[in-house]
Amino acid sequence: MLKITSRDNEKLKQARKIRNGDGNDLIFVEGLRLAEEAVRSHLQIEEVFFTENFTRNNRAKQFLDNVSNKQIVITEVSEKVFDSLADTKTSQGIVLISQKPSTGKSVVENSLQKKKPNVPLLIVLHQINNPSNLGAILRIAEAVDVAGIVLTKNSADVFSPKALRGAMGASFRLPIWTNADFSEVLDWAKKRNFASVCADVKAEKSYLEIDWKKPRLLVFGSEAHGLSAIESDAIEESIQIPMDNGVESLNLAVSCGVILFEAKRQFVEN
Repeated sequence: MLKITSRDNEKLKQARKIRNGDGNDLIFVEGLRLAEEAVRSHLQIEEVFFTENFTRNNRAKQFLDNVSNKQIVITEVSEKVFDSLADTKTSQGIVLISQKPSTGKSVVENSLQKKKPNVPLLIVLHQINNPSNLGAILRIAEAVDVAGIVLTKNSADVFSPKALRGAMGASFRLPIWTNADFSEVLDWAKKRNFASVCADVKAEKSYLEIDWKKPRLLVFGSEAHGLSAIESDAIEESIQIPMDNGVESLNLAVSCGVILFEAKRQFVEN
């Protein structure tokens, strides 16, 4: 087992690059729970960095024992130096460098094949820019068993450290199509008989009035700007969440959760 005591160590320099999004096919996974999820999801772990303090509880020791048996490179880092590596202010003292899960149109198409005869639901996130919101949506999406997630160009990085923490492992397992063209996605879905619907605070129809027991493409625009008029016109239906007391809108992840669990309720009752 190696031990690093200098922040200028080449391994740490490379790990910081990956943390900052310059890792090509590698991702930066921080925290014990997320590290456990990475292993449970059968990601290819390239390297593990940990501190001495991390090993002071049985759960952490068991995790290191498990990855040791997988012939993964494990490196101890001094507490002070680890602070230069961590993405969080109060790190648990564990970081994995892992291969990025496969993404793309084909990944989502394969998922749709596996979902048959279940009713598929796809989520399109158009230029979502808050990684924490993005992560939370992925976690909700996994909880309701969506067929896939589509992220359009200029959206937040689904594998950034913040997005990964918000998703708590969902991004390791969900079928995801990244860097998609908005118009291409709509055309692709229409050819597969998906009915497109978007969330819009100005819509007249409630999300409760929608039949979710048919293949649907559920579209959300960015937190700041939503969808443009042209983009909204390209979508077949728009829905809103009725609210009281003058509340105009909800957090994007909350809105997504409200709608998706109504869809799930209809799935169960179908």
